[in-house]
Amino acid sequence: MLVQSQNNNQQKEQILEEEKLITTLRAKTWEEFVGQKKVIEALQIALKAAKGRKESLEHTLLYGPPGLGKTTLAHLIAREMGVNIRVTSGPALERSGDLASILTNLEVGDVLFIDEIHRLNKVVEETLYPAMEDFCLDIVIGKGPSARTLRLDLPKFTIIGATTRIGLMSAPLRDRFGIIQRLTFYNPQDLETVVEKAAFKLTLRIDKYSKEEIAKRARGTPRIVLKLLKRSRDYAQVKGHGEVNSGIIQEALKLLDIDQAGLDSEDRRLLPPYLRISAL
Repeated sequence: MLVQSQNNNQQKEQILEEEKLITTLRAKTWEEFVGQKKVIEALQIALKAAKGRKESLEHTLLYGPPGLGKTTLAHLIAREMGVNIRVTSGPALERSGDLASILTNLEVGDVLFIDEIHRLNKVVEETLYPAMEDFCLDIVIGKGPSARTLRLDLPKFTIIGATTRIGLMSAPLRDRFGIIQRLTFYNPQDLETVVEKAAFKLTLRIDKYSKEEIAKRARGTPRIVLKLLKRSRDYAQVKGHGEVNSGIIQEALKLLDIDQAGLDSEDRRLLPPYLRISAL
């Protein structure tokens, strides 16, 4: 039990370290953000229009596979509007009171980012409806015949929802978002640019071959790119001279058991036998 507890703690520390790395390497400006050109163009038009009218941005829903930049875009939107951003997630909002405490502390124009919004509790979701439409919050005081409803006015704010499973969102919630944008997987060229920018921030020397290998095996996902880059950096620091080159990247990826398609041993275990051979 002690060994299992230590392993769990190590896994948690590794996840936190990776999240910290990703946060550090997150794009701080629109110029730094790579890919998703149509999404960026649509958001920038909406932002410019909202700023021109001196209004809050319409509620925005970003959906697509994990690791493509939904959280980064939420932070960029808040930065562009010059407002604060509060971050939470669907599973974290267990009761309507949790949502109420956040909403009542927002200021005019603030952004509330709800990750995994498809996992909102039904009661919390229904509490969110009047907040999104009328910027008010209905609170029930008391129980039974003596119960009464108190309506609190909220400042005009923007909810940015992110989900990997838009099909699990209810139609009433989805329809309350004025801007809905789908993020798609990245092409290898854009992922190479992600590697290059991240390596520059890490002051890491990396050759062109290594950039191409990381981009090729990242399965179209920037988050995976950053993880592979970090692990390659660690390998280069311990086994090499701190530079990621063709020899180092091949050894690092072999140690990680990442094949040409970007699959690891656990991924390949789920494949049919005839595909496991072709993936190696």
